[in-house]
Order: sequence, then structure tokens, then C-alpha cells
Amino acid sequence: MSLFASTPRPETSPWGPVQQADQLAPGIWSVMTASHGGLLLSDARQTAMPDALRLDAPVYEEDANWALVYLAFERELAMQKTCTADFLQLVRDTARCWHPDRYAAHTGETVPPNESHVLRTRAAYEAAIGEYCTTSAWGDWAEWVPEGKVGVIARRLVSVNHLGRPTYGDDEVCALVDKQAYSQRGEVTVLASVPHEIIDPPAELRPKRLA
Repeated sequence: MSLFASTPRPETSPWGPVQQADQLAPGIWSVMTASHGGLLLSDARQTAMPDALRLDAPVYEEDANWALVYLAFERELAMQKTCTADFLQLVRDTARCWHPDRYAAHTGETVPPNESHVLRTRAAYEAAIGEYCTTSAWGDWAEWVPEGKVGVIARRLVSVNHLGRPTYGDDEVCALVDKQAYSQRGEVTVLASVPHEIIDPPAELRPKRLA
């Protein structure tokens, strides 16, 4: 096992001043701020991260990226009392769900789509490339939306990246969609797949969209 030097307690982070900090292992700090938290790595730890798991910066936020660090140094961190078998399973589940490509490259294990939100979302968007997909919606509380309808803006889907994040073109339409059908929408709502009526954008939307 490689030896790493302990590093001083971080005082600042990308999320603001550090309020609480615990060194999980030399060069790996778990920090909390008033708004967010995550893991901060020393230069040596960042360099030692496996290529498949290393992010561009030595900052691994608490929502999902933290699991990459635990996966990289699993044997070392597993010796902590807090790293129970259930916790280490959470590490793997989190990495599979949110970083399926990185997890597969590091472990050699194939990640099924039903175990990864990213894979499911990515597949849904890939199937809809070239279609108009809803990006904004208003209920029938809006003056321009009749009862039983949902008003939507739909834009033409151009591409989706490896994280399941879509890119849209400038081409867009405004439409009224059946409220019941819209309530049963899936991961991605393709306008052509639900009953709808293309309408001119209401006057109250135009200034906001042009600003």
C-alpha cells in the first residue's frame, strides 16, 4: 500500500469556508460548509486516483462524486470503523448509478441500465434525438392554458452527453398537451408521443424568452 503524507486541515473549499473537517486518511479530507460538502484530496492523492475514477480537480462533492474516492482507495478506507459492509455497498451502488462508465472501466463489471439512473436517462434521450422534447411546462393555473391542458415549450433535441445531459437546438415550439397524458410522461417527453396542439406562444411568454 502506498504511503501518503497527512495534510493540514482545509480552511476553504469550492462551497465556501469549511465548518467541519475530518481526515479520513492521509490526504483525504471530508469537509462540510454551510451549504454543501464533499471530499478534498491532496495533490498526491489526486495523482494516485485511478485514471477511470479521477476527476479534473481534487474535489469530489457529497452528492455522488465522493464514491469515486472510496472506490479508488477502498482497501485502505475499509479499515475505518465507519466503513461497514453496508456502507461499502452504498459506495458501489452510488458509483454504478451516477458514474456507470467510470465504474465499469475501473472494475471491469458491466453496469445494467436498471442499476444506473445515468444509463436510463442517456438511453431515453438517445432514442429521442431529432425530436421535439418538452423543456418547460405550465399548468392550467396559467391564464393561457385551458383547463385539462398543460402548456409546454418543446425544443428539438440535438445530442446527449455521457452523463445523460441533453443539448437542444434553437428550434422550438409552444403547444398544449392533454393533462392526463402529460401526467404519465416518462424520463423524456417527446411531443409527438402525446396528444398536443401547436399554438403561438402567448404574449406574456415572449418578453421573458427574448430577454
